[in-house]
Amino acid sequence: MFNKKKVGIIGTGDIARMMATTLAGMRGTTCYAVASRTREKAEAFAKEFKIKNFYGSYEELCQDPKIDLIYVATPHSAHYENVKLALENGKNVLCEKAFTLNEAQAKELFDLAAEKDLLLTEAMWTRYVPLAGKLKEIISSNIIGEISMVMADLSYNIGWKQRIQDPLLGGGALLDLGVYGLNFVSLVLGEDITDIQSSAVLNDRGMDIQDVITLKFRSDQMAVVTCSATSFGPCKGIIYGANGHIEVQDINNFSSITVYNNAGEKIGFYKKEKQITGYEYEVQAAFDALDEGWKECPAMPHALTLKIMNEMDYIRKQTGVVFPQL
Repeated sequence: MFNKKKVGIIGTGDIARMMATTLAGMRGTTCYAVASRTREKAEAFAKEFKIKNFYGSYEELCQDPKIDLIYVATPHSAHYENVKLALENGKNVLCEKAFTLNEAQAKELFDLAAEKDLLLTEAMWTRYVPLAGKLKEIISSNIIGEISMVMADLSYNIGWKQRIQDPLLGGGALLDLGVYGLNFVSLVLGEDITDIQSSAVLNDRGMDIQDVITLKFRSDQMAVVTCSATSFGPCKGIIYGANGHIEVQDINNFSSITVYNNAGEKIGFYKKEKQITGYEYEVQAAFDALDEGWKECPAMPHALTLKIMNEMDYIRKQTGVVFPQL
């Protein structure tokens, strides 16, 4: 108990609840504290998850000297200020996706982390799950031959939620859902993009509720990313090769990988490993990095976060989505 690594959670929403559940099931790690903007919410959360310490402000949690890592679980519109607060108080940080509202905010935070000699990494959990490594292995085996096309969708009927509707919360489908599709494409094809074309349907507050994004790569490979906050989609990634294709179910937490030959016959199947929630891998990666003295995680390096943020900046410029606080 005394040697357990201590995590503090900023926020008490659904994502924070997932992390609290995760930490409760991990060995060698504990949810040491939680903070909300009100003491009442923090206390109720702490009581539910049997967390010893709770704070009615983020500042109090960030000033707790016993915390090894802070997990930021607030809406992405608040990530910049929350991460900055943690870094300024000397804390290592694991921050939920989308990392920030734009690339400029992300770069400023990475620069601050470097100045403070602290770990800062994005909790894009699909980069850390074991099936992501298996997918890279399958692609490297050349079993489906040269890849020419990737398609990725993540769509849920969540357009009624405030975080999607509200510009002040960094609303829209892109930063909430589309970020997964862009990360999936990046995992398969890399980042050598030569052209991006995008189109979106906006709500009455100017936030995108549906996006279609096409990406062209220097090697003439292409990708199509779709996301919708008004319908349920297949939530699937498909990789097209000269000798077959690969289907990845649930690109926001890979549940299975199926490999087909060019006759449509199944020639490989890989199922998701037993998980607590899937968040445990990003937590472990953060502590592994700290043990090694690294300031970023190899699975989600700073340069990759900045690249994806840059892509989303460009897409929002094309679709006319504007966040008033920027």
